[in-house]
Amino acid sequence: MAQKRVIFEEVVAKAAATPQGGMIDRKASGARGAIRAWLVLIFLMVAAMILVGGLTRLTGSGLSITEWKPISGALPPVGQAAWQQAFDLYKASPQYRIENQGMTLGQFQYIYWWEWSHRLLGRTIGLVWALGFFGFWAAGRIPTGWKGRLFLLGALGGLQGAIGWWMVASGLTGDMTAVASYRLATHLGIGFIILGTTAWFILQMSRPEAALLQARRQGERKLFGMATGVLHLAFLQILLGALVAGIDAGRNYPTWPLMNGAFFPADAFHVDNGGALWRAFFENPGLVQFIHRMTAYLLVIFGLVTALSARRSAHASTRRAFAAMAAMLLVQMTLGILTALNAAQLHVAITHQAGAIVTWALILRARHLARYPIVGSIREGTA
Repeated sequence: MAQKRVIFEEVVAKAAATPQGGMIDRKASGARGAIRAWLVLIFLMVAAMILVGGLTRLTGSGLSITEWKPISGALPPVGQAAWQQAFDLYKASPQYRIENQGMTLGQFQYIYWWEWSHRLLGRTIGLVWALGFFGFWAAGRIPTGWKGRLFLLGALGGLQGAIGWWMVASGLTGDMTAVASYRLATHLGIGFIILGTTAWFILQMSRPEAALLQARRQGERKLFGMATGVLHLAFLQILLGALVAGIDAGRNYPTWPLMNGAFFPADAFHVDNGGALWRAFFENPGLVQFIHRMTAYLLVIFGLVTALSARRSAHASTRRAFAAMAAMLLVQMTLGILTALNAAQLHVAITHQAGAIVTWALILRARHLARYPIVGSIREGTA
């Protein structure tokens, strides 16, 4: 006698055989997590690169290596003869002839190691990017739409290397004892663009694509626009800071809130050798530092207004992000004042530069949350 079939047997069997959902999402999430970790490493290395570059500038080491050898230059001089050859090349530079006559080999080695470390770190960042990018590509782990964006980081890194040599070359001719301030500002600006782009990609990779699309529907357009304004103003301030560093303007007016007893420097529009008036905005120490100070005040005020506006956000994480941004802007302004009062002493000046990195990251984070808010829950106390 045939066994009776359960009426829902086929349905139950088919339901049991149905594969679990989310397999593709989990695979994509795994790739996003690995890529995010790789991007975090690049972010930290670029931040270190900016700080080492600042120390290289503050110690006067940036012109110690007078050749650009992308491959063979990765190895430092080995042996007395190699060190003497590198020293002899430096002796032909304007910086040595004008500022460092009589420098010993030991003193040269000190500045050489700073510049060599800066360049080595740049090469290492390029290697880490290449291994990660081509490794993820070969494994088919790069999410759809991200190949071009991740390649952009490598292209910017290559451009930065070329700009770095273009900057150094400006200090190896004529009577130049330092790199051109315009080129220094360009170099630092590209560095912060790379840092900011990497940070934005990290934030994008922190949540699944579907979650970002859903979050964007609840984005706060006005707040995002204000945060974009803060970001642009902060970038301008970073460039102005590079101009200040490029002409050592930070050491000329060690007073605050006035500049050597005056609100506006008396010789603000003086240009050496009778140059055009517009050059004063880039080359006159008093005027460049005045603009840097005024832009700092404007940035802090605008940042505070934006943070106050963010208090009306419905999302707790957004409110906290803008509060952190505002607090760091105040800290960074204080560090700037201390840098001026201490005539840009090395430890204070490099702390101020580190503060710029933190401020930049917090502005980007607040801006990202304005565009892609994290929806909280009243029950869980996260709203």
